[in-house]
Amino acid sequence: QVQLAESGGGLVQPGGSLRLSCAPSGSITSFSAMGWYRQAPGKEREWVAQVLSSSGTDYADSVKGRFTISRDNAKNTVYLQMNSLKPEDTAVYYCNAYHIHTQQNYWGQGTQVTVSS
Repeated sequence: QVQLAESGGGLVQPGGSLRLSCAPSGSITSFSAMGWYRQAPGKEREWVAQVLSSSGTDYADSVKGRFTISRDNAKNTVYLQMNSLKPEDTAVYYCNAYHIHTQQNYWGQGTQVTVSS
């Protein structure tokens, strides 16, 4: 059973930064795409960013220029660096990964990010 372990959430003031981490069980090279989604209270889950095995990246317009996703195969971890955080970034952030061999999407348990003064 594939598991994704997330960490790095917390409370930060507007304009601050946080870095989220996602470490899959097994080798990260088994996943062709890994990314982050978020879900704010009362809203649907939305896509935030993704990184491919080729290291290509893509971002939602709402975070472009502020968030950076990266993939470190040596550390078997995907990161989401979040800068210039805004109150509207407050949400539970979920790691997502597409497994090459099982051809299934997997989700982490979520980590809370709260941006508030």
